[in-house]
Amino acid sequence: MIIVTTGTLASGKLMTMFAIKENEMNQAILQVVGDETEDKKSKEEYIVNYLKSMIALEEAMEPYKEQKKELRGEYIENGWLTKEDIWSAVKALRMYQKSADLDAVNEMFDIIEKKFGLKEEV
Repeated sequence: MIIVTTGTLASGKLMTMFAIKENEMNQAILQVVGDETEDKKSKEEYIVNYLKSMIALEEAMEPYKEQKKELRGEYIENGWLTKEDIWSAVKALRMYQKSADLDAVNEMFDIIEKKFGLKEEV
C-alpha cells in the first residue's frame, strides 16, 4: 500500500510524503521538490504553509500511530505487560532519551506530594 500526501514547507517548496507498506515494515520517504520561493512572505503565508506541512506530516504518520496502538494492545492482550508497565517503560525511555536529571525529577515529585498529598490508588 502506498499513501501519498503533499504540502508546502515554510520555504515555499512543495513537500511530498510517501508512506510505503512492504512486508509488514513501513518506510517513510520525504521528498522536497520545486524551488518556488518568494523573497518576502507575509506572516499569514508562513502560517498557512506551516499548517499545510504539519497536516501532511500528521496524515503520513497515522499508519504508524495505528501500528503503535496495535503493538501496545498485543502486549496487554497476551499478558506480557500491563498498561502500567508500558506507561512506566515509555516514560523512562523518554526521560533517558532527554538525559533527564532523575534527582531533579524526584525533587519535583516530592514537592508535588507535599503540596497535593499522596496519590490514592483506585
